[in-house]
Amino acid sequence: MSYSFGVKAANKADAKAKIVIEFDKVVAQQGVHTKDRDQAQAAANAFVDLLDDDDTKDINVSMSGSLSGSWSGSNLTSFTGANVSVSAYLVDKVAVVA
Repeated sequence: MSYSFGVKAANKADAKAKIVIEFDKVVAQQGVHTKDRDQAQAAANAFVDLLDDDDTKDINVSMSGSLSGSWSGSNLTSFTGANVSVSAYLVDKVAVVA
């Protein structure tokens, strides 16, 4: 089973909170990702933490991941592979027009 999502945030704390929310959605749809959630979130947090603190920029994070193995119905009974990809970037803030 695989997932992918992206978040845009004003700062590191907001980015990390939004990743938690998005992972909640992944787990709600694909419960098997409770198995790799902690590791994937730790990786995402580590990449977010690498970024400079810059109040003039937003943070974009893109994540994807997958688990593979033997399935019994909708249950993954043995794991043969795991993958996570994380990209974290500082990006220009988009001006809000009133």
